[in-house]
Order: sequence, then structure tokens, then C-alpha cells
Amino acid sequence: MKKFAAEFIGTFWLVLGGCGSAVLAAAFPGVGIGLLGVSLAFGLTVLTIAYSLGHISGAHLNPAVSIGLWAGGRFSGKELLPYIVAQILGAITAAGVLYIIATGNGSAIGNFAANGYGVNSPGHYSLLAALVTEVVMTFMFLIVILGATDDNAAKPFAGMAIGLALTLIHLISIPVTNTSVNPARSISQAIFVGGIALEQLWLFIAAPIAGAVLAGWVYGFISTKK
Repeated sequence: MKKFAAEFIGTFWLVLGGCGSAVLAAAFPGVGIGLLGVSLAFGLTVLTIAYSLGHISGAHLNPAVSIGLWAGGRFSGKELLPYIVAQILGAITAAGVLYIIATGNGSAIGNFAANGYGVNSPGHYSLLAALVTEVVMTFMFLIVILGATDDNAAKPFAGMAIGLALTLIHLISIPVTNTSVNPARSISQAIFVGGIALEQLWLFIAAPIAGAVLAGWVYGFISTKK
């Protein structure tokens, strides 16, 4: 239960910090943090939780990460479902808190940092572009995670590498999909937005999982372990 609680809290922080920066601070008049700030915020949430709760649960904070680690032989299948449930519940709780804050000045929530493609993409990118982006970005995210936490790696720096990788991923892909690479993060925002965000949610569940599984298999092949 301690592991699941850590995943709940960690994913809560990721969604509140990352999506919160996008909803509340990205376009604030005169001093908004913009795309760079939002990207950094997502990276900082992972970095801070990696060093504070990583020793308890591994700080997956993402169903795709848990599935990718399982595919790579680095995580037990027995804990996979409870981890995913804890992550989704943490994300939804964070979205609920963010909703209360965001509507506290009478404003509508807008797109609430939800993910999307086509008319729901920040840059109006196509379904194919969104699919490729999410698969490739999640693939590279898992490659970094698997490599940085390998027994042969400099593990004290793993949290920094993973956090910076997520920052870079957001810098690349926010214009395309608002960046998911995390089904829990996508589910939580889509629930509150509804409509087209829920209709397109399937892609932001399927694509990150596909990219993560592929990374688990590939890293297992290229790993120096015998």
C-alpha cells in the first residue's frame, strides 16, 4: 500500500504541477511562462518526485512507464494493475483540485491542457502526426528511463536525466498534441473537458502504451546485460 500511495501522490504532483502550469501560468498576461515554462514544469515534477518518493515506489507516475518497465523485465506483473489504478486516481484527483483553482476567478476551464489532434491540436496537426509523435516520444522516454536506472548506469543522476528527458519531450511535442506520453495525465484532463477530448482519448492511451512496450523490448535487446 505504501508503494501505491507513493504513486498516487507522485502522479497527483505531476498533473497538478504540469497541467497546472499550462492552465494557470502559461498565458498569464505580461508574465506568462509559455511553452518553455510548461515544459520545464513537467520535468520538474518528475525530477522532484524521483528524488523524494522514488525509493518507495520507483516513481513511475505513468501507466505507460509501468507497462514499459514490465515489458522490459524490470517490473512485476503482479503490481502492474494496482500501480495503474493508483496513477489514474492520483491524476484525476489533481485535475479536480486544478478545476477548483482554475474556476476560482469565474473563468471557464477552456481546453484544460487536454490532449488532442486535428482541430483539438494546438498546431492543428493530423491524427497521423499525433500518433507518430506520441509513440516516438514515449519510446524515447522509456529508453532514457530504462537506461538511466540500469545497474550499469550512474543511478544517482537518474532522476535528473528522466526529468530533463520529459522537459525535452514537451518542448518538441506540445504544439502537436499538448504532449501526453502518459495515459493517466490524458484521462484526468479529458474527464473534465468532455466532448472531443474524450472522443480522442483513445489515442493518448494506446500510443504511449505502444511506444513504451516497444522501448521495453528494444532496450532488452540492446542492454549490456547477458
